[in-house]
Amino acid sequence: MGTDHATQVTRKERACADLLAPFGPLRWEPTVTGPEAGFRNKAKMVVGGTMENPTLGILDRERRGVDLRGCGILQPDIRACLPAISSFISRARLRPYDVPNRSGELKYVLVSVTPDGAVMLRFVLRSQEAIARIRKHLPYLRDRLPQLHVVSANIQPEHKAIIEGDLEIPLSDARSLTMPLGKIHLHLGAKSFFQTNTHIAQTMYAQARAWCDEFAPSTVWDLYCGVGGFALHCADGTRTVTGVEVSREAIESARRSADEAALANVDFIAGDAEQFALSSDRAPELAIVNPPRRGIGSTLADWFERSTTETVIYSSCNAKTLAADLDRMPSFTLSRARLLDMFPQSDHYETMALLRRS
Repeated sequence: MGTDHATQVTRKERACADLLAPFGPLRWEPTVTGPEAGFRNKAKMVVGGTMENPTLGILDRERRGVDLRGCGILQPDIRACLPAISSFISRARLRPYDVPNRSGELKYVLVSVTPDGAVMLRFVLRSQEAIARIRKHLPYLRDRLPQLHVVSANIQPEHKAIIEGDLEIPLSDARSLTMPLGKIHLHLGAKSFFQTNTHIAQTMYAQARAWCDEFAPSTVWDLYCGVGGFALHCADGTRTVTGVEVSREAIESARRSADEAALANVDFIAGDAEQFALSSDRAPELAIVNPPRRGIGSTLADWFERSTTETVIYSSCNAKTLAADLDRMPSFTLSRARLLDMFPQSDHYETMALLRRS
């Protein structure tokens, strides 16, 4: 932060190029950029301070609340919700969790917003003690935030640096937020993953579709598919597309999106991506992988190396683990890459890599 955006992007391009240089020569597609402020569609706000004067933001080194309601990377629709949420915390008597003393109830508020302004709000609580008060005072919050569509409470009882727990308690009739992306509408449940920058995400899906169309595979796998963004955008009715994701909630959402878009030859499977590949009788002609920051790892990379797959589209949020995975797949050539500035005002970025079997 404090560095002009163009310089930030140039530094990211150099860092990514250096990491991927051993796997070239390759063709770099033009870098994708978007707004440098007001881009983030999800806020994970630590609740600090007191019940009467809560802070929404982060904790300082002494674990005291630092209020970041005016944070410039958040979409304006999110910032507009935060004063009402703060007032609700006081009204419903939700005591912020005191980390040093291990007391209190409310740990985080998680706020997501769609391009048309619909909002999902999740309260992360230490226990279920405050659920009744939240339910009682929700009409007050809805009066002030008519755009509030999905509300839930997540229970995270452990004193650990873990944001969410396993138990999610719905507090609204609606259970998912609809994220429109052109002709495809993704449905985001409470725990569903979606890229934090909607503008860049749309370009990322379009890039995968363009590469997929270029090589016209008859079979496509989308591993770590989440709510199905890549699979749904790459489906054209002729090729067989299979999405795999460990979250059953996300798979149900992906199936709903496919049905609404009337997409043929698309299937979604709830399961571990690595185990799905290892247990399959046949490999796809083209695979799309969008793993977490740790990358696909040695087991899946080795499987691709032994497989008959001709093309891999690798979407990476960590170019260091991307490079490590490429090193494990010497039978593939990194032919093209594209940097997407998914996270302005930070050192992070997304990389799209096109791998072709040599």
